[in-house]
Amino acid sequence: MKTAFKSDIGRHRKQNQDRVALFTNEQGLFLVVIADGIGGNQRGDLAAELTTKSFGRAFTTVSPMTPQMASKWLVSQVQLINNKILEKSKEKQSYHGMGTTMVAAVLFDDQVVVANIGDSRGYIMHDGQLTQITVDHSLVNELVKKGDLTEQEAQNSPQNNIITRAIGISAEAKADVNRFRLKRGDQLLLCTDGLSKMVPLQQISEVLTSRKSLKRKCGLLIKMANKAGGPDNITVSISQ
Repeated sequence: MKTAFKSDIGRHRKQNQDRVALFTNEQGLFLVVIADGIGGNQRGDLAAELTTKSFGRAFTTVSPMTPQMASKWLVSQVQLINNKILEKSKEKQSYHGMGTTMVAAVLFDDQVVVANIGDSRGYIMHDGQLTQITVDHSLVNELVKKGDLTEQEAQNSPQNNIITRAIGISAEAKADVNRFRLKRGDQLLLCTDGLSKMVPLQQISEVLTSRKSLKRKCGLLIKMANKAGGPDNITVSISQ
């Protein structure tokens, strides 16, 4: 399994509050974590940093051995990190209200376990077909599910940055966790909304199916998001 990742500040932000990290445990398993800090001046960058580092410390010490264990491990780690950020937010006034979205994946030989909370996403490219494997925890997605908005209306809604779940915002941080089979040649894409809201799926698919290296694919996707306006930080990870 190979993984490449890249993060970019975008064209309009003064600070990059995204964080991305790759960790390996003693069994040779991989954990990829992307966190998109929220809270602006309330140190969303710190919440994202705490999230990725806490995941890494846990994974390299007492990590899951099977996909079933990984599912439970991810749920428990999200709650533990949530508690840690809530405690941290009490230390300074500037920390109050900080939080982060998150998408993480534990990679096994033929399976991947993906957890998400907020609107950072996961996709799998299989046989030329790109499929979103996470569900956004956002206001517009709730409205789409109820039939109050179409997908197109949700994409253009001024409320499309309002999330309904995050780490560090309330006492409970409920992550969605799912397991997926991986076949030879499949690609796992994790990203923040700085990519998913700016680059259409068809264009993302074209990049992933190209013969470029994983590193170049990450760079190209970020370039495309910036070319489309780059209003937010952009972070991408591709594993194959």
